[in-house]
Amino acid sequence: MPISRRATLLSAGALALPAGARAQSRPIRIGVLADYSGPFSNSSGPTSTVCANQALIDLGVATRGLAVEVIQADHQNKPDVALALVRRWFDQDGVDMVTEVNNSAIALGVAQLAREKDKVLLATGAASSALTAEQCTPNMIHWSYDTWMMAHAVGKATVQAGGDSWFFITSDFGFGHQMERDTSRFVTEGGGRVLGGVKVPLGTTEFSSYLVQAQASRAKVVGLCLAGLDMVNGIKQAQEFGLPRRGQQLAAPFLFITDVHALGLDAAQGLRNTEVFYWDLNARTRAFTDRVRPKAPTNWPNGEHAGTYSAVTHYLKVALELGAARTKASGLEVVNRMKAMPTDDDALGQGRIREDGRKIHPTYLFEVKRPAESRGPWDYMKLVGTVPMEEAFRPLAEGNCPLVRR
Repeated sequence: MPISRRATLLSAGALALPAGARAQSRPIRIGVLADYSGPFSNSSGPTSTVCANQALIDLGVATRGLAVEVIQADHQNKPDVALALVRRWFDQDGVDMVTEVNNSAIALGVAQLAREKDKVLLATGAASSALTAEQCTPNMIHWSYDTWMMAHAVGKATVQAGGDSWFFITSDFGFGHQMERDTSRFVTEGGGRVLGGVKVPLGTTEFSSYLVQAQASRAKVVGLCLAGLDMVNGIKQAQEFGLPRRGQQLAAPFLFITDVHALGLDAAQGLRNTEVFYWDLNARTRAFTDRVRPKAPTNWPNGEHAGTYSAVTHYLKVALELGAARTKASGLEVVNRMKAMPTDDDALGQGRIREDGRKIHPTYLFEVKRPAESRGPWDYMKLVGTVPMEEAFRPLAEGNCPLVRR
């Protein structure tokens, strides 16, 4: 069921504010638009709200004279519902920036609406690389990851390791289609072949008929272009169906630690994925997780959650420089200032924002540990490789973003 705005208002103003902050007539409002009740609620949802609020706390905005409120809403994975809600946020509720938006079709629509209203979209949950291609906008930054990044790392590495024939099981919406296109490109460029594929509806719980088709293809690799609960169900049933025992490798480019937690190591061991964040990657990521974990003890942060923290942190750094009035007056000015300032935070480390709106940072190729390798709960990943930030994302010239100077 949708979560009411009244029940989900979370405010830095709830902390003790100095007189200057109390005098600020209108707070800066950040809207976290995500899946709070559907198949992606663990990979986005409540933990993203926790991470957005953690950014306010870590920067101490309340004590520095800036009143900021975070509100949240459930988009229900319905573009019409989401766009009506965001329009109301912009027109009536004083929302200045929207973040998360873990649905690519919704994110593309919100990006156009943010441009129309001169607001800001920081897309930390959407994955489609189309956001920084022909449909890029000057009021949007694509933050955490994208399909090109994930497909490039996993598809290229899998083909190089001998997985040169593929069959895709793909979610039948924008993200899945783009993920399959991007992965297919790197498979064929690496000398591999795509033998076929099948599209599955969002929220699929029974994969047997699709797995029969994958088995019949005799592909060496079954690429699961799924996400959230769909990914968990797809992997579980592929394991139960015996695809790995029959010599068919599973490739899951869009796999989060939250998915591994839901699967368990017995089912997920050996899977490779690309991530921008892992809680045990370094001292900074461990410190960030230690601050967030008490507020989300059963759902530790993944790359999507960490991206929300990173994006809100950078936005607030600019807001502290510009002040509330200028931040609320022009989303375009805020985005341009964000692009001009290098990024740095405990979740994603150092990076920068390109002129096409793509935020870049190092990415990492992980492999899920065997049960015997894990030291305890949430100790699930081992680092296989690191891709420098200038190589991790699609080259600027290939996206055909109209914001890029030729």
